[in-house]
Amino acid sequence: MKKTIALITGGYSGESVISYLSAATIEKNVDTAKWNCYTIDITPSRWFYTTPGGEKIDIDKNDFSLIINGTKIIFDAVLAGLHGTPGEDGKLQGYFDCLNIPYTSCDAASSALTFNKRYTVAVAAFAGMHVAKSLHLFKNIPVIATDILKELKLPVFVKPNNGGSSIGMSKVTVAADLQEALDKAFKEDEQVLVEEFIKGREFTIGVFKSKGEVIALPITEIITQNKFFDYEAKYHGASEEITPAVADETIAEKVRLAARKAYAVFNCKGIVRIDFIYDEASGEPYMLEINTVPGQTEASLVPQQVIAMGWTLKDFYSALIEECFYK
Repeated sequence: MKKTIALITGGYSGESVISYLSAATIEKNVDTAKWNCYTIDITPSRWFYTTPGGEKIDIDKNDFSLIINGTKIIFDAVLAGLHGTPGEDGKLQGYFDCLNIPYTSCDAASSALTFNKRYTVAVAAFAGMHVAKSLHLFKNIPVIATDILKELKLPVFVKPNNGGSSIGMSKVTVAADLQEALDKAFKEDEQVLVEEFIKGREFTIGVFKSKGEVIALPITEIITQNKFFDYEAKYHGASEEITPAVADETIAEKVRLAARKAYAVFNCKGIVRIDFIYDEASGEPYMLEINTVPGQTEASLVPQQVIAMGWTLKDFYSALIEECFYK
C-alpha cells in the first residue's frame, strides 16, 4: 500500500517565492507509483491544500490532517520543500515531532542551530573546522561601523544571520559602504553577521543519507559574474556553475571529508548543502554555512549534483522519503 506524503511549501519569509519554485520541481519528480503526494501551502494566514479543481482545503493543525470528500487524509511523512521560517529553522520540525510524523530534513535542534549562521560557524570552529573570522551584531545593540573594522579586515561580507538565498547580503570592499550594508541586512533580520572575506575557490556540495549511508554528491564550483554568489547569481543566471567541479582529487577529497564531518557534527538528516571557500594559500576548505532545506528549483545546485551522480530526481526524492522510515 502506498504511503501518503505531504510536500510542504510556502513559508513566512521572503524565501517563500523560492519555496514555490522548489515545490514545483519536486512535484514533477515524486514517484506517484510509490507515493500519494499532497502539496501543503503553509502561509501566515492559513495552511491548506489546493485540489485539482482549485478548492482550498485547510489543514487540521491538531493532527496535520485533511478531510477531502468526507475522507480523512493522514500523512505518513513530510517532504520538506519550505525554505526559511518556519520550515528551515526548526519550528515545523518541533511540531511534527510532537505529532510523531517523520520528515526529510534535519531535526528541530539541528535546524535551529544551522539557521543561525554565527552559531553554525562557532560550533564548526569548536569541532576543529576552518571558518572565517566574524562578528555577530544585534539590532538592539548599536555598533559604529568604524569599530567593526578595528576587529575585521576588509573586504567583508555582511549578511542577515538567519535566512538564505543571499537575501540582504552585501560584499563591502571600502569602509564608506559598510553602514549601508549593515542597514540593508538589518532590514531582513534582527541579527547580522559580518565576516572576513577569504580569497579562494567557491565550492558547494550536497550531502544526504540513504539507507543509513552518508552520500556526498558531486561538488559544484561557483564562478560568479557578480561580486559574490548573490540572489541574482543564484536564480537569474549571473554565475557559472560547474558540476562536477574541475579540481584536483586531493582538493575534492578535502572538501568531501569536510562536508561529511559537518554532516556528522551537526547531526544532519535528509539532504543538506554545505558551502565552502577553498583557501589555496593554506590548502584548506573553510566552511561558510549549512543549508538544511537547499533549493530544488530548476536553477538549483542540488538537482544538478544529483543528475551528475547518475541518479534521476525521482530516485533521489524516493530515497529521501524512504530514509524517513529506515531503521
